[in-house]
Amino acid sequence: MVRIISFLFSILFCVSTLAQSKTSDVLFTVEDEQVTAKEFLRVYNKNLDLVKDEAQKDVDAYLQLYVNYKLKLQEARRLGLQNDVNYQREFNTYKNQLTKNFLSDNKVTDELVKEAYNHLSKDLKAVHILIRMDEADIDTLAVYNRLMDLRSRLTNENFETLRSELHDGQEVFVEDLGYFTGFKMVYPFEVAAYNTNVGEVSKPFRTRFGYHIVKVLDRRDSRGEVTVSHIMIGSNQPDSSIVPKKRIDEIFLMLKQGQDFASLAKQFSDDKGTADKGGEMAPFKGGQLSSTEFEKAAFDLKNVGDMSQPFQTDFGWHIVKLINKEPFGSFEQMKPELEMMVKRDSRSSLINSALLEDISNKYVVKEYDEQKQYFKSIITTDYLNRGWKLPEDFKKDALLASIDDFQIKNNEFSNYLLANQSKYNGKEIDVKELIDFEFKMFLDSQIMTYHENNLENINEDFAFVLQEYRDGLLLFDLMEKQIWNAAAADSVGLQNFYEKNKNQYFSDESFDGTILTASSKEDLENALKLLKSGKTLEEINAKLNTDTKQSVIISQGNFEKGHQLLADGFKFKEGISKIYDLHDSYSVYQVDKIFQPAIKALEDAKGRVINDYQTYLEENWIKELRSRYKVNVNNDVLNFVKTELAPKR
Repeated sequence: MVRIISFLFSILFCVSTLAQSKTSDVLFTVEDEQVTAKEFLRVYNKNLDLVKDEAQKDVDAYLQLYVNYKLKLQEARRLGLQNDVNYQREFNTYKNQLTKNFLSDNKVTDELVKEAYNHLSKDLKAVHILIRMDEADIDTLAVYNRLMDLRSRLTNENFETLRSELHDGQEVFVEDLGYFTGFKMVYPFEVAAYNTNVGEVSKPFRTRFGYHIVKVLDRRDSRGEVTVSHIMIGSNQPDSSIVPKKRIDEIFLMLKQGQDFASLAKQFSDDKGTADKGGEMAPFKGGQLSSTEFEKAAFDLKNVGDMSQPFQTDFGWHIVKLINKEPFGSFEQMKPELEMMVKRDSRSSLINSALLEDISNKYVVKEYDEQKQYFKSIITTDYLNRGWKLPEDFKKDALLASIDDFQIKNNEFSNYLLANQSKYNGKEIDVKELIDFEFKMFLDSQIMTYHENNLENINEDFAFVLQEYRDGLLLFDLMEKQIWNAAAADSVGLQNFYEKNKNQYFSDESFDGTILTASSKEDLENALKLLKSGKTLEEINAKLNTDTKQSVIISQGNFEKGHQLLADGFKFKEGISKIYDLHDSYSVYQVDKIFQPAIKALEDAKGRVINDYQTYLEENWIKELRSRYKVNVNNDVLNFVKTELAPKR
């Protein structure tokens, strides 16, 4: 029995080892570049949900796409695009940001995320007193004691009286902060405020601006999340006969007369992203929209179904209707977003401190105390007035510290000290103590930099994501150079391509004319009678619409098949149509001239022609690359990959 178990274990171990070794095997090569099964499996699985074309989910088809991808990268490197200054700048910017995302202490991060959630769930209303101080000032006792005296006054006296007496806008600031929430103030201020009860005044605390005391006046629940529908009439109208303010007022009158909001949004809203949904927008939270006017109008609505008055934003005129209000989200819902916010905020310094302690244990860090003592012997008080200089016999090459095999010499620390002289200008501080403080700051930064530079070698996930971006950015530059810009600039080639394929570029049937729309069939019948009797549109408008009632909306222009104002079943025919049902309202059409489907001129179809021409150029280019670079596929490894990706039964 023991032998059987041992034998079975050996088989399982061999199978496991075989599978692991197979993933390291080379699936295919493009010239000298090797692509392992592991790399292909990782990319395939990562992108599987993004691939909409079922044919591309086929392993063989996806393999060809990935080979094409590698061929393009070979071509980019042959052309030397990786040496472009702009490419290197953009890549390094991304690398720096990605590095920050991978550098964190999870335990501290989790604690800060929970704290951030608690703060964001409440809005505080507060006032504060600030006495400005420089960050480098260390003599703070007098300021602290002064604020302790003011703390009693802020507790018991009228705030406006204190403000008029103390606020000078230079050294002392006495300010009403209104309502705020998490991440709206510097982190030390936020913590002090949220740790202070309503009606109480905090003890003095320090931020980078100086010393504060804060009095909390109110604490309320966050506004949560709101869902609204809206009708927008854009500021810039292609039809000069439409005056945005007048049109939104016309629609508002129809709404007050009982016309359906969604129906009017479908007919008239210029926000094409929401019009076909009856104007309904995706849910949003406070501070999420770029327009504060729109956000205020939305959150001011109290009950589902409530509707705002027309109001103006930078985008145009709006009417908003409340669809739903949700309370502040759960912690699990908000956690991913909060993690990003915490890492971008100044509170990330707490994460960095914890991270630095962990990182320091990964490497062998040595300090050479005799060189630190040497710096203490050559530093003078001239450093405090930006007048310190290195002695002529400065030992610049002496070893100050090391991180593994990386050596840090006196010259690096001296440059650091000289660069930081200005922050101590005019301060009173023991310069030898300054050396201890600045050396720690310097060495910490060196350890962090060393770890960042080494991250690609020790973190497989980081290396993969970075390589993916490196290649993606290179591919973008290549496609822009070889295909996209080339297609747009090649007017002769574009014209020839259009001539060969112009039967693919047809316009839809359309007409020039007028559309009358009304929520009441009776109102539209009245408008139709006036129209048939030869009344002008101005006369119809004056007859049926007043300052207090909007009976009919008149739209003029060219209307293509499928336009939002065209009713189902409408047939293009010159003259005045019958009355049609349209989105719970009624419409009638006066067709002045019909334009039949026809081949579009190149200028009218240029966007689509350029896109098709780019596809044509790319297909031919790939054929050239496949003839230029040698591609070999290992079919044994490919069969293994297919087995790995086959549905498990």
